[in-house]
Amino acid sequence: MKRHIALALTLALACPAAPVLAQEAEDKPSMMEQGLQLFMEGLRDEMAPAMEDLRGFADRMGPAMGSFLQEMGPALAEMMDEVKDWTLYYPPEMQPNGDILIRRRPDPDLAPDPEKTPDANGDEAPSSGPTDI
Repeated sequence: MKRHIALALTLALACPAAPVLAQEAEDKPSMMEQGLQLFMEGLRDEMAPAMEDLRGFADRMGPAMGSFLQEMGPALAEMMDEVKDWTLYYPPEMQPNGDILIRRRPDPDLAPDPEKTPDANGDEAPSSGPTDI
């Protein structure tokens, strides 16, 4: 009988403490969360000077970029509507006179087949496979 009373008393005292222990476990971040938090704080501290430099650059260049976009925006929008796939073009080239050329790459479907290219006489080049002589 004493055992039953001791067991009942132990359970009665332990039940109110269980939610408190569970609550403490939920409030305390796991080691992974702590590690991630430390990593992010370190990254933020290391990046702070670079971000300040970027903010200063944006402050200096903001008005110039605004006027550039106001002046060139419609022309750029028109070009973006016309060019659907930029992978079909070479990078822009600036000419000595200031012109900018954007050359189109040859279409892969229209590329000449090296085995079918005619030689100097106009005859087709022989195939590279085995031949009977």
